[in-house]
Amino acid sequence: MKVIIKIETMKVQMKQEIADITERIIARSIVTRGEYLVKIQAAKSTTVHRASLSCGNLAHGFAACGNEDKAAVKGLNHSDIAIISAYNDMLSAHQPYQTYPDTIKEAVKETGGVAQFAGGVPAMCDGVTQGQPGMDLSLMSRDVIAMSTAVGLSHNMFDGALMLGICDKIVPGLLIASMTFGHLPTVFVPAGPMPSGIPNKEKARVRQQYAKGEVDEEALLEAESASYHAPGTCTFFGTANSNQLVVEVMGLHLPGASFVAPNTPLREELTKAAARQVTRLTQQSGNYLPIGEMIDERSIVNAIVALLATGGSTNLTMHIIAFARAAGIIINFQDFNDLSHAVPLITKIYPNGQADINHFQHAGGMALLFKELLAAGLLHENVETICGRGLTRYTQTPVLENGQLKWVEGVSKSGDKDVIATVAKPFKVDGGLKTLTGNLGTSVLKTSSLRDGSYVINAPAVVFEDQNELQTAFEAGQLEKDFIAVVRFQGPKSRGMPELHKLTPPLGVLQDKGFKVALVTDGRMSGASGKVPAAIHLCPEALDGGLISKVRTGDMIMLDGESGELTLQVGEQELAARDNAIFQINGHHQGMGREIFGFMRRNLSSAETGACSLFDV
Repeated sequence: MKVIIKIETMKVQMKQEIADITERIIARSIVTRGEYLVKIQAAKSTTVHRASLSCGNLAHGFAACGNEDKAAVKGLNHSDIAIISAYNDMLSAHQPYQTYPDTIKEAVKETGGVAQFAGGVPAMCDGVTQGQPGMDLSLMSRDVIAMSTAVGLSHNMFDGALMLGICDKIVPGLLIASMTFGHLPTVFVPAGPMPSGIPNKEKARVRQQYAKGEVDEEALLEAESASYHAPGTCTFFGTANSNQLVVEVMGLHLPGASFVAPNTPLREELTKAAARQVTRLTQQSGNYLPIGEMIDERSIVNAIVALLATGGSTNLTMHIIAFARAAGIIINFQDFNDLSHAVPLITKIYPNGQADINHFQHAGGMALLFKELLAAGLLHENVETICGRGLTRYTQTPVLENGQLKWVEGVSKSGDKDVIATVAKPFKVDGGLKTLTGNLGTSVLKTSSLRDGSYVINAPAVVFEDQNELQTAFEAGQLEKDFIAVVRFQGPKSRGMPELHKLTPPLGVLQDKGFKVALVTDGRMSGASGKVPAAIHLCPEALDGGLISKVRTGDMIMLDGESGELTLQVGEQELAARDNAIFQINGHHQGMGREIFGFMRRNLSSAETGACSLFDV
């Protein structure tokens, strides 16, 4: 059965600004991309990869297979597909993957091939570790996932791969590894979001009530449990759902697969179809399409455009840089900034609206998003996907008719104009991401969720070296004023760049009281960072001698989200006389496994180069 029916390619002129940015990325990447393509060309095989193994190697590789699969693997004429999974049953997003391997194996067997479970990768949840010591491992877990995937694929048994992952660091880690094994055809297999829980506005209200001491922990836990309540991805538009959107826009999902609910007949048929589809891309199929050739500079630009058009997670600024670099493509914060100028915001999904990802799906979902962006010339249409050349096929949506999976043309008008707007009448004329530069360095500001009038703040600094210090000051009533919180020594090399989730409720409370507040940090905020202006991912970080290490409480700082300025308003002579603050480890490198990650933490690059330890930048 064909996965996608053939449809005509859209003929739309690409918006010139996006074309120009793409060309400069291609020019910047010409050496590294060329070296990468030579590398994956050398790794190709004209037959099945396991043909290069000795008899002893091969016998080990299929020893545990049943007789039928052994015969297929011995035959050296059918594809062997690797399954890499982030399954665990503690995390809601990954729990549905429990049954996927058996489903996939049966589907691949129907094609004459074999699928083997090649390896599991860790999957930690920032929602569980927020504010806890384990959060210091979160960003580094992405690189561990990439390395774990590499171990699973290193046996040279496989002709293609299926990647099963959803959340914050898992998909970027799988992508880094997939690009590293760029000679293999690869398909990503999602699991879908949980049903909608209590409204996001209500959840945020209870969190702020708790921060003000108006409700107790029991009320807070009840609200959180009503929000995160079932198998599937969290429904707000944080990093997990941003990952899914980005992967589909790069053509690595089947069309419309990202946000179909888990444990439904449609979800199961999409999983089977993904398994069959990867076998159509192997060398043995005669339609060989390795991921390293499929994903190019245009695919990466498409990913950024879609992220900006939907107000997605700021974490993807680092992750896209990292997995693009694994494919020899060099992206920086300025590219995000300039693309943001060219791309309007056309969705409102929490935190930049009250709807969740299920509301987005019901309003028209990915098919409608593709239609809007393609019609406006905001996406490169003529790119390769796992379903063939051209993104126009992604304007279709999957359905079941009499138990059979097929794709039909998606809707052309939004089912809810408060959730999905049009490019002609967007929610905002830009993509809601701003690069700030100045003597403090370079940082990223998410503007899509900011209130009017909150873009520019000129206020004195209050310096903290831990998010818990700010919480303590807030509870003591010491922050009832205009100020810019400077939270430093949170960068990749100092702490592993944990998300500073605890900052959001108290700063939100102060903003609601009428104070002008903002944040400057070399750390990260949550993928759901919202209404408080936050200059995050500051480079260079404090531990690398960034000027943030010389800021003192009372210093004036200008944070201008309109002009793109981030300036410490202290004279050069005064700054030259100041010493850099010294990082007080205070146990931050011990406990909850942090002590065994020292080698990785010390080798993480800057946020603007992907905060990655896996390759030279």
